[in-house]
Amino acid sequence: MSEALEWVERARGALYSFHHLSGRADIILGEALDALREAGHERVAAEVRKELHGRNVLDGRWTFQIVEEYDALYYRPFVTAEERVRGQLVGGHRHVHEARMKADERTGAGRDCWGSGA
Repeated sequence: MSEALEWVERARGALYSFHHLSGRADIILGEALDALREAGHERVAAEVRKELHGRNVLDGRWTFQIVEEYDALYYRPFVTAEERVRGQLVGGHRHVHEARMKADERTGAGRDCWGSGA
């Protein structure tokens, strides 16, 4: 379940990237439209501004609203459920599988399993 949460975290990061990329594109578009207007192309700038600038990316929503909905409807409940299960089954410890791998590999190599350094 913890590995599934890590994939949800990655999906959330991709969603934030989408949010940032789309938002930045809209800002750059606004700057380009200002430049077109200043260069004397008021009609073209106005047409494109009306058509695209500040447009919803999904029906009725900007990307921040998509991120907020994902967080509320999926991400936070997933985190809560994973924490509950982890608390019940492994005493709340995170990365149990990786910790076991580290201990096995370091011990097998003749090193202190939790020591610092190489």
